[in-house]
Amino acid sequence: MLGDVLLIGEKHQKAGEAIIEMILSQRKPKMMVAISGESGSGKTELAHVIAKGLRKHGIMAKPLHIDNYYRIHPLERTEWRKSNGIQNVVGPGEYDWDTILRNISEFKAGTSSTGPCVDLVTEQIDQLTTDYSGIDMIIIDGLYAIKAPDVDLRIFIELTYHETKKAQVVRGKEPQNEYRMEVLEKEHQEVQMLKPSADILINMDYQVRKV
Repeated sequence: MLGDVLLIGEKHQKAGEAIIEMILSQRKPKMMVAISGESGSGKTELAHVIAKGLRKHGIMAKPLHIDNYYRIHPLERTEWRKSNGIQNVVGPGEYDWDTILRNISEFKAGTSSTGPCVDLVTEQIDQLTTDYSGIDMIIIDGLYAIKAPDVDLRIFIELTYHETKKAQVVRGKEPQNEYRMEVLEKEHQEVQMLKPSADILINMDYQVRKV
């Protein structure tokens, strides 16, 4: 996302270093890593740290933020959720998986790929074109990222929205109100169901362990 605020700390750096070692031990061509977790848990920060750290090893990794792929425009999403019922619509079905899968296939093929990119300042949806011919790896991050097929390494951050409220306020993506709390609770229910499919867990203290 354009205009996103990254709050990278020592915990992200240490976790990133541990995960990079794991990636290097099972490196393969056109590798895919996915990071899931609740809002504010540090998915984007961790993806950034891993991608930047891998360059030191000659690996070009590119983050793919699936929050860019909501089917409903940012300016319309709140009313759409309210009118359709938060409990009914909040979840993986909000995302344009057809485009996500197309972009992943284009990465695998090493071709140019165009996908959505949300500008958080203007709340417009731009189109971003990436040349994947020189990209060795993608790091998919998002609430439901580890649902993507053919992922080689699935990472799950165990922090819940109860522990990440401060980060959410600082990043200022959405106002913290009753509506937002209901969305976060529904996301919590959906995201936690993905935990059993993870290869790596990051706990509340940001310690990394293989499952």
